[in-house]
Amino acid sequence: MLSRLMNLLKACFRPRSDRFIHKNADTGGHQDGLLWYKDTGQHVNGEFSMAVVQANNLLEDQSRLESGCLSTHESGPYGTFVGVYDGHGGPETSRYVNDHLFQHLKRFTYEQQSMSVDVIRKAYQATEEGFLSIVARQWPMTPQLAAVGSCCLVGVVCGTNLYVANLGDSRAVLGRAIKETEEYLAIQLSAEHNACIESVRQELQLLHPDDSQIVVLKHNVWRVKGLIQISRSIGDVYLKKAEFNREPLYPKFRLREPFKKPILSADPSISVHKLLPHDKFAIFASDGLWEHLTNQEAVDIVQKHSRTGSARRLVKTALQEAAKKREMRYSDLKKIDRGVRRHFHDDITVIVLFLDSSLISKASSVKGPNISVRGGGINFPSNSLAPCTTPTETTG
Repeated sequence: MLSRLMNLLKACFRPRSDRFIHKNADTGGHQDGLLWYKDTGQHVNGEFSMAVVQANNLLEDQSRLESGCLSTHESGPYGTFVGVYDGHGGPETSRYVNDHLFQHLKRFTYEQQSMSVDVIRKAYQATEEGFLSIVARQWPMTPQLAAVGSCCLVGVVCGTNLYVANLGDSRAVLGRAIKETEEYLAIQLSAEHNACIESVRQELQLLHPDDSQIVVLKHNVWRVKGLIQISRSIGDVYLKKAEFNREPLYPKFRLREPFKKPILSADPSISVHKLLPHDKFAIFASDGLWEHLTNQEAVDIVQKHSRTGSARRLVKTALQEAAKKREMRYSDLKKIDRGVRRHFHDDITVIVLFLDSSLISKASSVKGPNISVRGGGINFPSNSLAPCTTPTETTG
């Protein structure tokens, strides 16, 4: 039965992926089937490792690492920026965020002459407003764009501070060395916004006291309005502005009652972590990784092996777990093409940022070459539509 389903789906998702390999000159990464990776690189605060494995027919995860000047003016400050953007309903929002959020951050850093929580919050707000303006402009031609959104996880190392901002259910986890035991402790740095978390459901109920259906248990999964798991995102305009929750949007996205205030939010949770010498690395990853690995398991994998290839090792371990859950071999999972692969695991993006305390103490004022790396993958040209696309349930 399973093999028949896979054959049917494979036929639907042709042409084959190797015709659409996405080449980007500044990535310096490698493509191995549906896996893109950059095993090692230097940033101003240490080393890094990146990996992306595609599951969707169109890659919905987007990511980038920028190191060097964090302002539009070379006077600084200097540091490292990491962005992991997990799209849902399509790739358009995550691509937009990848193209614009860092540029907004640089502009606000220049205006305020420093990095701060306020700068990051303004960069998120400007990105949300920019995407909203595109949805409004495209509404007559492509109304379904109103139902596309993205989780948005950002990390910024500037001076001795690590800023972590998040919308949705991607996650940042710190690996801290414990001197006495030589073990590493996993510390979660990001707050998540998923209706499966009781405190998120309570927050939604407090914000919408008159709506008994603000969160609904559907197919054993908690969803906001029975539609989406996450409560905060960029995009998903159909649940933020009532004028985009009507025809010609697909009926499955339209609510029976018009809403008076936004159901979802684009206001990120932001934390500031003062980096200490025993803070050795941070893992930034989309929820595709955390579906299969705990925080501590991920930290242990990074700590027990060479830095080179850390992100690829985490992705491979997650895929091995995904294969095991379906009682199949990892080697067989790797043969399944994009689109069909989504039945087994999600797109997964991992960036491991190693933190060198001797570099961190002076990096915010030391000029160095600007480094720019985008997570790769297999993509159709941005103006083409996915073959055989049908509206699917938005999970976030």
